[in-house]
Amino acid sequence: MTSQSSLMTPVPSLQRMFFFLIVLLASWSGRCHAEPLAINPFHTFNQSPLVQIYGLPAAESAIVQPAGKAWTLVAVDVANSYLKRETARETLLLDGEGERMTLALRYGVAQRAELGMDLPLVFYSGGIFDGFIEDWHEFFGLPQGQRPDAPKGQLRFEYAKDGRQRLDMDRDGMRVGDLRFNGAWQLYHDGGANPVALALRGSLKLPTGSSSRLTGSGSTDLALWLTGSSDYALPGAWGHAAVFAAAGGLAMTDGQVLKEQHKNLAGFGTLGFGWSPADSFALKAQLSGHSAIFRDSGFSELTSGAMQLIFGGTVALSPRTTLDIALSEDVIVGASPDVALHLGLGHRF
Repeated sequence: MTSQSSLMTPVPSLQRMFFFLIVLLASWSGRCHAEPLAINPFHTFNQSPLVQIYGLPAAESAIVQPAGKAWTLVAVDVANSYLKRETARETLLLDGEGERMTLALRYGVAQRAELGMDLPLVFYSGGIFDGFIEDWHEFFGLPQGQRPDAPKGQLRFEYAKDGRQRLDMDRDGMRVGDLRFNGAWQLYHDGGANPVALALRGSLKLPTGSSSRLTGSGSTDLALWLTGSSDYALPGAWGHAAVFAAAGGLAMTDGQVLKEQHKNLAGFGTLGFGWSPADSFALKAQLSGHSAIFRDSGFSELTSGAMQLIFGGTVALSPRTTLDIALSEDVIVGASPDVALHLGLGHRF
């Protein structure tokens, strides 16, 4: 077991390194000859081990891919969770680190239509960021909860109710998650000086992962949502800004994870904005949330909705290649991971 002191030795600089990396990449990418940078939502969602297994989608762009054009993405989400609750009837422990790598493809099959797929690889371990999370919370004056007294580097996801164990997972390793197929239809796109766009998107998630290893839910899920955006040219050398939003619903068949308490319907949404002071660099922030996935529990962390603040930036590494860097913090404590890191490398063909 790694000691707390050894984990926390490099931590004080990690917060500053995150922001320094964005600034450094922005400075470097300014040399790229690129068209004005598109400001889109971060391609991520709640990475709680009990939520990411379902078909909750990322908001995505309000502009579908042009006919014959493709967009690919390699996204990595690293989420560290610690939650311990206990009553006379129930016990819940979520202690571990999950890494989700998503290989995504979107292709314009017609003038207003897009198809695609997402292949996730999910890895669980005790992780290395326990100390970082404690220092992050201390740095920003956020509550620590029971983290300082918890074992470091532990992987344990378990839930029991009325004397019956309903979840027990402590095995690390990487496995394929649930495969998703995606589609989109462009409802509106005004390409003027301040363009406005609206698209209808959908995804179908198939149970190709393992519910016992929490890389899949065992359910088939269908999501439908509207996503919109509006860009604004700012005066002088201030660049441009954008607002974006998404809202939709998720229908799920009966899964295998806490199946007696799993809901079959959920709603979700995103609201965010971004500012691009240069053609190849943008700062972004968004609120992403969803309604409860589970019911029949005395723990609000299971039966309440979730809300995350996701903030960071996008840089253009070339005219066709972009890199998203973001951190997320749980606004509703316990319903999503304390802190999660998101990296997304996208390329247009």
